[in-house]
Amino acid sequence: MTDTRDAVLHSAPGALVLEHVTRRYEGNPDPSVDDLSLTIAPGELLALVGASGSGKTTTLRIAAGYETPDAGRVLLGDGNAAPRDITRESPQRRGFGMVFQHYALFPHMRVEENVAFGLEARGVRKADRLGKARAALEAVGLGGKAARAVQALSGGEQQRVALARALVIQPRVLLLDEPLSNLDPTLPQSMRDELRATLRRSGVTALFVTHDQEDAFAVADRVAMLERGRLLQVGTPESLYHAPATRAVAEFVGRATLVPAERSGERMRITIDGVALEAPARQQGMGGGTLLAVLRPESLVMADDERVPAWRGEVVGRRFAGGHVVYRVRLASGVEVEVMGDGAGAREGMRAGVRLAGVPVAVVEAT
Repeated sequence: MTDTRDAVLHSAPGALVLEHVTRRYEGNPDPSVDDLSLTIAPGELLALVGASGSGKTTTLRIAAGYETPDAGRVLLGDGNAAPRDITRESPQRRGFGMVFQHYALFPHMRVEENVAFGLEARGVRKADRLGKARAALEAVGLGGKAARAVQALSGGEQQRVALARALVIQPRVLLLDEPLSNLDPTLPQSMRDELRATLRRSGVTALFVTHDQEDAFAVADRVAMLERGRLLQVGTPESLYHAPATRAVAEFVGRATLVPAERSGERMRITIDGVALEAPARQQGMGGGTLLAVLRPESLVMADDERVPAWRGEVVGRRFAGGHVVYRVRLASGVEVEVMGDGAGAREGMRAGVRLAGVPVAVVEAT
């Protein structure tokens, strides 16, 4: 049964479709968004991730209606009806919710008045809109702070106020622009969890823009990675991490060392310093070009036994990562790899052997 506090936030989600969208700016020979097609299913949480200048903010602004694409369409699905073309509709007519990077809260209004602002613009009478605002604040855990000034709230609390304000209008689609980037470094993990839980309860379709892959992986159902305006890959966080489609995705997502590899049936052979080791290849059917193995810390282990074939090198760094330690080992060829360990024995300056752990290893084409 839906909690009555959450019912006020529950949306009738729509499907958001970007169809061959392109956006160019005067004076820039390269498009900011280049023939991008993307579908966000009703109730899905999708993150756009990429480095600065990748086109993710422009894509968000096109979805919101703040910019019009030079080519392509923006469509909004509505139940069983045919999707509606909203490419040239104003932001106000789209009725989307928006959470801005800096939250855009009104300092002269109390918390509940900030949340009720969107309802006032829609003609909801004062008694009703304040009641809905208080229920929305209860739903995000701020029920006791409705009468406070927004300046009296922490950064995490202000983020929840902005989220409640966007959801109280029961939008078909929610757009979030770097909503976690301004939080205290001690807060992101808990706020990621709270953000995902709130969006899940609301049932809203959400497009979440971030430069932080950890935010994207923690919040989203699927992740779309952009580079220079082009969509490189879209899929679950697991698929981008374990089966990157391109070299750029492999280098951006997680931590990895990319080294030349050769196909050997369903396995691949990796030769470093004259020592060839094999592992199962995670992706099959790659092209005939030069291949690179994506060596992540969990795909490697330390080899203590000198009789075991291994790549030899020196431990040049270590970092504690919760239940394990990750060692950085510089091999004789100068290649550096990160290796998962248990924290016992290895220290900086020690000689060490590294071998494949026997788990499937991702492979990408070099170009």
